[in-house]
Amino acid sequence: MTREPFAPTIRSQTDLEAAWRHLMRPQSFGGRSVWMMFVIDDVPVPQLTEITEADEPDPELIENLAFILRRLEADVIPGARFAFLLSRPGSGFITALDRRWASALYDAARAAAVPCEVVHLATKGAIRPIPPDELDALAATA
Repeated sequence: MTREPFAPTIRSQTDLEAAWRHLMRPQSFGGRSVWMMFVIDDVPVPQLTEITEADEPDPELIENLAFILRRLEADVIPGARFAFLLSRPGSGFITALDRRWASALYDAARAAAVPCEVVHLATKGAIRPIPPDELDALAATA
């Protein structure tokens, strides 16, 4: 029996969260990573990119990521939307470092002038969205 490739339709944040849940499944994460998904015509490209050892975002990283996003959109996958997921060990509570990473990813997409989906956080057994309009509110409660 052959399995059909996973090819969900992603038209909303709920669809994206369900896709991340399917792809990440309940698992533990040994370190902090950033995952990138490309979505073309509402369907994800069947390959994820993982950036491992994602300790602290810095301005150079944001600049380099923006350059890569710009080049990908222009030369490789025109019209793509970009989706990011942070994964790390620990609880599902959004930390200050999670907020810094989410802000950095949104900033890179904005600098590259490419569409960016809601950033998500994956921890053991949990997937949570980190929408850009909640970053300031989350920072105020930290």
